[in-house]
Amino acid sequence: MSKKHSLWVEKYRPTTLKNYVGNESIKKSISNYIEQNDIQNLIFYGPAGTGKTTLAKLIVKNIDCDYLYINASDERGIETIRDKVSGFASTMSFKPLKVIILDEADFLTIQAQASLRNIIETFSRTTRFILTCNYIERVIDPLQSRCQTLKVIPPSKQDIVYHIIDILKKENLGMGADDLKLVINQHYPDIRKVLNTLQVSNVEGDTIIVDKTTLVSSSYMRKVLKELSDDKPRFNDIRQIIADANVQDFEELYRYLYDHAHIFALGKEGTVAYYINEYTYQSNFRIDKEINCMALISQLIKL
Repeated sequence: MSKKHSLWVEKYRPTTLKNYVGNESIKKSISNYIEQNDIQNLIFYGPAGTGKTTLAKLIVKNIDCDYLYINASDERGIETIRDKVSGFASTMSFKPLKVIILDEADFLTIQAQASLRNIIETFSRTTRFILTCNYIERVIDPLQSRCQTLKVIPPSKQDIVYHIIDILKKENLGMGADDLKLVINQHYPDIRKVLNTLQVSNVEGDTIIVDKTTLVSSSYMRKVLKELSDDKPRFNDIRQIIADANVQDFEELYRYLYDHAHIFALGKEGTVAYYINEYTYQSNFRIDKEINCMALISQLIKL
């Protein structure tokens, strides 16, 4: 796209609480923290792309602190905790507070999380921790008990529409209402994916043209759900649905099945969450994501 100068995700990341869309109760808590220039240890959890990292960064940029940012999906081992986290927490600072952001903390190994728990206790007088995660179930209870957990609720689709239109105006671009709706429906509630999809789309004149062939219709997820809800779910039928949809990003399907577990596994939602958690994690180490997905489906069919 000829008119992009940087990633829109970063270019239009809210820099003030006022510009952050939704989650009014969390914004009120953060506003209080900023006034006090101190925070509790926090865990922001919720779906991908809904602003958890933005909230963490808004805090550290508006209080008087030194801070360290670590993406735990890239640095998930105990060495990161022992070396980088402990090293930062133990250094002297001329600021009244130090804050460590562990983004995607649900990727940390169990050993790393146990080590982190000890560090939180050891440096409780001088250092605060902000963790973000998609799946709170992956964070060990001893860590959760030492933090205030805050669920980040996705903004409404209409709020996202207004947000995207505002960005397009600033970029001097436009697009058809149906195309915008298609992209948002495809990636909701992940605003990050919506922005990335729009930014890499073609532009004719000053209008974004969405290549509909590259978008996987969310209808395939409804078909998978319908099959799982059947009295006798058929593995091969579900495999064909997924193959026909040419799915590339299975996390959307996993989240959809998690959100609708009560439809096909009433009373067994906890087991569904366990399997989805396990196979989502395993997908990071699998070359063939479709096989990993179908292994999950085979477990869900047995419920």
